[in-house]
Amino acid sequence: MGDVASACQRRIERRRAPRRPVEIWVEESTDRELYFQRGANISAGGIYLERTVPHARGTMISIKFTLPGDSLPIQVGGQIVNVHDDAATPGMGVQFVGLTDNDRQRIERFVGQVDDVPGDQRLAR
Repeated sequence: MGDVASACQRRIERRRAPRRPVEIWVEESTDRELYFQRGANISAGGIYLERTVPHARGTMISIKFTLPGDSLPIQVGGQIVNVHDDAATPGMGVQFVGLTDNDRQRIERFVGQVDDVPGDQRLAR
């Protein structure tokens, strides 16, 4: 168990921005395909997409999502930087590429909120 705890700690230390759990639909596309994924947590640096067969590390994608309580979508490029291909809990970490300052500030405000998002807004598209 010590090795797993050490690996988790190193991963946490690599993160540059605080994360917040979130349940949102994310429209994700590659050059050839369009997917609808579930976002599990977000930071100003990226988002984790859960319950999905991950792309290969390094794959470039486009994503579009709307933060809970917001009305304007965020559309940004992304690069797959973390792959979790365990059959029980597949997913992938996406690092934002080309995020505008305005969108970064919107995400930072959302991440910094301490109040809970009402249940009917948690899984928004």
